[in-house]
Amino acid sequence: MAPVVAAVEPFTLLKCLMPQDDGLGDDNGSTDVKPMKAHHRESDPAAALAGARHEFGEHGGVNMSIEASITFTVMEPDTMRRLFAGELGPERDDMYIYSRHFNPTVLALGRQIAVLEGTEAAYCTASGMSAISSVMMQLVGAGGHVVASHCLYGGTHALLSSFLPRTSGVNTTFVDTDDEAAVRAAVRPGETKVVYVETMSNPTLAVADIPMLARVAHEAGAKLVVDNTFTPLVVSPARLGADVVVHSVSKFISGGADIIAGAICGPASLVNSMMDLQDGALMLLGPTMNAKVASELAGRLPHLPLRMQEHSRRAGEFATRMRRLGLRVTYPGLPDHPHHDRLRTMGNPGYGAGGMLCVDMGTEARANRLMHHLQNTTQFGLMAVSLGYYETLMSCSGNSTSSEMAPDDRARAGISPGLIRVSVGYNGTLEQRWEQFEQALALVQQETPGAGAIMSCKAL
Repeated sequence: MAPVVAAVEPFTLLKCLMPQDDGLGDDNGSTDVKPMKAHHRESDPAAALAGARHEFGEHGGVNMSIEASITFTVMEPDTMRRLFAGELGPERDDMYIYSRHFNPTVLALGRQIAVLEGTEAAYCTASGMSAISSVMMQLVGAGGHVVASHCLYGGTHALLSSFLPRTSGVNTTFVDTDDEAAVRAAVRPGETKVVYVETMSNPTLAVADIPMLARVAHEAGAKLVVDNTFTPLVVSPARLGADVVVHSVSKFISGGADIIAGAICGPASLVNSMMDLQDGALMLLGPTMNAKVASELAGRLPHLPLRMQEHSRRAGEFATRMRRLGLRVTYPGLPDHPHHDRLRTMGNPGYGAGGMLCVDMGTEARANRLMHHLQNTTQFGLMAVSLGYYETLMSCSGNSTSSEMAPDDRARAGISPGLIRVSVGYNGTLEQRWEQFEQALALVQQETPGAGAIMSCKAL
């Protein structure tokens, strides 16, 4: 009997709905369906999202229904055989097998996120790390080689430097991905499978040169995978040459600090391969998003553009005022940021430079005192990891989200002990929050010997 996965192509219709060169292999899509208008080709992601297919509820409700079932019935015995053989599928025939494979509600959210990122397809997962891990395991394989930025989220760095080497023999070369010569020297043609970067590095806010990295990766036969968690709508990596875009949807896309979720955006051929019954990372590892979570997120996507604009507006204003006070602040929207012009060139107009900024207080002790007063005295924000919440969140990256990195690696990445990563929220008024910041900073100056020197430092 032939393997049941021989022809599993659940996204074949999606390929016709959103035609494009996927960059990851041959087009296996069906040609017997007329292509529909590819709304995701709109230059503004918000316009693309607004033009996407609207999912109505089962009884005509304006919101899509939640399909809570994990398994799906068929009317005839042979239908199940045809489903497992790939002759029938969710996109082409609106037929489903099991929610670890595809679920109607989760699939609908995936369509929206694919439109948002301008990719052919997207698969929504249970967390951002599950999205990253699954993509890397699928694309790299045992014994493969990766070139990655030396400044990444601590969990991603640990995955590439410790977990994958131990479990899969994957070797990663960490480089300054802003240095084209260094990237070219690190890439091994025929051996390197993935070049991995974050659009905006966590936490130092360096902006990756995505077109350059895509060119170098593709010349070596590798794929460029970009984590766009910090910059949804601000930058569209797939339009700049990235092969795969990953997200921690828990952050800006969710916006509520109440959902753990992730997304993989790319060609349908990638999603198909990751859903293969015998060797697909998504199918076999099972990082499945709950349908109720997908429904929650689908209701938040329409106001993501408004939220990102306000996050960016406030972050830009705070960064400008902090700079005037003499604080060492890093924000790509400031004219003297080394990648300011790059972001303006790559970015989508109207969304600013994102909602993240960094303040370097010089020492961990000073950083901790400032955060203490910002939360406990003036109520400017909350000491917490994560980002994209409507309240301002702040953490000292070196001892929190980048703590997985060795001290030498943190130093090489530019993560100093006193670096505070700030996710700027939009709750309250801007002037109210700025007054709270100034009050907290004044208290730190009074309490900490030599803290006045902070105020006279030139910006990084």
